This record gives sequence, C-alpha cells and structure tokens, in this order.
Amino acid sequence: MASPSAAVRKEAADIRVQPINGFIGAEISGIDLARPLSEGQFKIVHDALVRYEVIVMRDQDITIDQQMAFGKLFGELSIHPFSPNLADKPEVIILDYSKDNPPALTDIWHADETFREAPPMATILRAKVVPEIGGDTLFSSMSAAYRGLSERMKQHIHGMETLHDFKPWRPLFGANDRPKLRKLEDDFPNPWHPVVAVHPVSGRRILYVNQQFCVRIKDLKTDESDTLLAFLYRQATVPEYQLRVKWRPNTLVMWDNRSVLHYAAHDYYPARRTMERVTVKGQRPKGVEGPYSPDTIEANGAVKPAIAEGTRPGPKRAFDRY
Repeated sequence: MASPSAAVRKEAADIRVQPINGFIGAEISGIDLARPLSEGQFKIVHDALVRYEVIVMRDQDITIDQQMAFGKLFGELSIHPFSPNLADKPEVIILDYSKDNPPALTDIWHADETFREAPPMATILRAKVVPEIGGDTLFSSMSAAYRGLSERMKQHIHGMETLHDFKPWRPLFGANDRPKLRKLEDDFPNPWHPVVAVHPVSGRRILYVNQQFCVRIKDLKTDESDTLLAFLYRQATVPEYQLRVKWRPNTLVMWDNRSVLHYAAHDYYPARRTMERVTVKGQRPKGVEGPYSPDTIEANGAVKPAIAEGTRPGPKRAFDRY
C-alpha cells in the first residue's frame, strides 16, 4: 500500500497548475469537482488560490450542490442580503441576464460585499449560459497594485482607513421598500477598513480600496479624499496586474476576494449570460500594525522579473498608462 506522502505526490502529478499571467491567475486541470476532493487535492487548489489569487477550472459539469460542497471546503458560505438568491438555497446567487433583464451594477472595479464588517474571503462563479461574443470578466491583483506604488506613496497611505457602504444598491429600493432599506442599514453599519490590508494567509500587503463601495478616507477633507481615492482606484487598470477570463459553459472561476478586484464587461446585451455564484465567509480585514516599514513579501508567488524596490512590478516603461 502506498504511503500517504506517495498518494499525495500522485495526486499532485495528476493535477496541473498553469500560470496564465505574470502577476495573477492560473488554470487548474486534471481535477473533477463532481467528485469529493482528497486532502491532497484540496491543498493544491487552496495553495494555488493563495499564490495566484484567481484560479480557472474548465469543463466542470457539476450541480449547484456540488459547487456549494466545493465552496464549503474553504469555509462557511455566506448569504447576500439583497441579491437574487435561490429560495431553497439562499447561499446561491443566480445571475441571469438577457434582453429582458439587463446586467446589474458590476461593470465597475470592485471586490464583493466590502460593505460588510467581514467581507467574503472568496467567490466561486460558474458559467451556465454564455454569449457567443463578449461577457468576459476582468480581474486585477491589488497585491501587485500595492507593490507597484512608490515607497513614498506607501508611507503616505500607511494606517489610513476608508468608509465602505452599499451605496450603489440604494436606488434599487423604492418608496415601499424603505423599511427594508432601514433594516439593511442597521444590519450593515458602514465599516471602516484599512487602505492597506494584510493577507491573513500569505502576509502580502493589499491595496484594499474599490470604486463600488468606498466612500471616503478618514480624517481627510472631501477633496483630498476624492483625489487620493481616484488615484488608488486607477491602480486596478494597469494591464500587467490584470487577468481577463473568457467564459465557456461549465467554466468555474474562484478568486481571492481579499486581494482581487473584478469587473464584468457589459458588452453582450441583448444576448443571455447565466452564472451561478457562491461566496465563502471571510474575516475582518486587518491593516499593517506598528510604524511603516518596507514590505518584504512579493506581490504573489508567480515567477516575475526582478524589480527595484519602489518601482512597478512590470515591464520597464518611461511613462504611466493613465
């Protein structure tokens, strides 16, 4: 009988983790989520998520119960307070867009549900129906974005906090829904999260801001806050930090919501696009403790070119792109 270590090595040999871009994303093959994962298989998937921040698994013809079971390997599933959840499985969100139901407010760089005290640690999205053209999802590594800042800017934003609010969703509540809106405001009081968070597993520093839910930076004047946030938001648009996923039916993508922003392109209307989503509960983001000191941890574990401290982790160029 093979030893446990030999069995783990065989499982590792059967699974291929192929990086997609230099700073974010990997495609995992040789794994079937219709069957329970062994401890060794789960470790490979978990480690790939932490290292590459977004993992793509193609041809996963699974049921929603199997998708939920996969998510529960990472922790308890969360229930979104006002998304289109399944009645009998409220942890599941069905995103079904067509000419009769145009896409929602997802064509903006954001992390999921940062209006919570403890936002989700990860999101798992699987494609059911995809348009022939368009409908891609873009991802941006905010650990790479942080590392790309100048050392002086890192010092400047150290210790800052931003107020997060579910502001984009307020117009969805009409006059008759005011009691529900007030209850949501009571259930989700606007939290202050650090501008620079520390990943609880890898220790990487993360630029923890997003345009959808951030309102203002504590202790700054409105103009100061708006100007600085606009600059920080733009870091997600640097192409070297990004991954663009083209969906096929039964493609499953899982991303680390603690360190990744995403953007759903709305370029497929009036075609239909149907996705099934579950999210895994997370912890309250924590900032860097103590006085500022330079970060000693790479933006991610992927192979990347050697860079000088304080420069952007990408190809040498003579100007910024924005």
